[in-house]
Amino acid sequence: MKRLFAFLLVALMVLSVVACDKKPEDKADVYSVVHLVNGNLGDKSFFDSADSGLKKLEADGRITLKTIEMGGADADQPRWQETLNEVADSKAYDLVICGTYQMPEYLKETATAYPDQKFLIYDDTTFVGENDNVVNVSYRQNDMGYLIGVYAAAMTSKIDVDKINPEKVVGFIGGVDSPVINDFLYGFLTGVKATDPEVKVDTRYVNSYVDTATAKEFGLAMINDNKVDIIWGVAGLSGNGGAEAALESGKAWFIGVDSDQELTLSDELAAITLTSGLKNVGNSIVWIFDEWDAGRTYWGKEVNLGLVEGGVGFVSDKNFKNIAPKDVQDLVLAAEKAIRNKEIEVPSAIGDDTNGVIALRDEMQP
Repeated sequence: MKRLFAFLLVALMVLSVVACDKKPEDKADVYSVVHLVNGNLGDKSFFDSADSGLKKLEADGRITLKTIEMGGADADQPRWQETLNEVADSKAYDLVICGTYQMPEYLKETATAYPDQKFLIYDDTTFVGENDNVVNVSYRQNDMGYLIGVYAAAMTSKIDVDKINPEKVVGFIGGVDSPVINDFLYGFLTGVKATDPEVKVDTRYVNSYVDTATAKEFGLAMINDNKVDIIWGVAGLSGNGGAEAALESGKAWFIGVDSDQELTLSDELAAITLTSGLKNVGNSIVWIFDEWDAGRTYWGKEVNLGLVEGGVGFVSDKNFKNIAPKDVQDLVLAAEKAIRNKEIEVPSAIGDDTNGVIALRDEMQP
């Protein structure tokens, strides 16, 4: 009996030591991550957004992080492939992260050469499914577009607001007539029509993401010919030409995209930027790690994230609160809630063989 008691006592002591030695962070793996920035931090856009999500994961003890700023000039681009290969060859990282439309060709070469290395690329779907070691993160820009459409349609009727005229016409400047840009547009048109069927949308494509001059010409034509008083620029750098047109004319407002453009534009242009549709890259990366820790992985697949997952959103402070009347703000917030609750299902141009966005675009053209 004494021997049994002694054995149980020793066993209890061992279990107590093991329990005390168990740390909270042992509940999940700590991943080693490298973020390759094909530019530099400080862009107040995609790279900073991705960095914010990674820094949160690092602060929470879920990852160790190394960030490599590779530079974004033409002269820097030869380093991109070299750096990708170096980090993959080092076998030092559980996950290599990169992003934007400039990186898929480089990533494809490295991911093929290093099939045992895991990769994540954000905001690109070029080679989805071609490499079993790559997860492509994309965003439901149609959800975001719907909210911006609700906002623009409601605002264009508020003639007591500065720069808003009696004509119910808003504008959309797209980068390229493509499925992704038209996904923004489909949501936008649907949101506009659901809010006020009388509102028209002047839609034009620059066919470039860096041609601000052409976008400015389009913006001025929209304002002068069709009395557009709100322009949404969905064209990368080109879209800023729409903001310049609004400022120069003194007759229109601008809406930004992807990042909070009140923070990226000059003071004068920021002052006429009502809000921005957001791609929350940082949130999407945190979501991926949440899933990974839960045993759900998406290697070789596309992950498409919307409002529910925090992948997209809109700027709801600063000019949004200071300029939009309260009833407009409430309308947008109600639409956001309805999408989250799946009471509203926003159509997408991605994979839509019916070309519904084209028909709606033509129908709503002034």
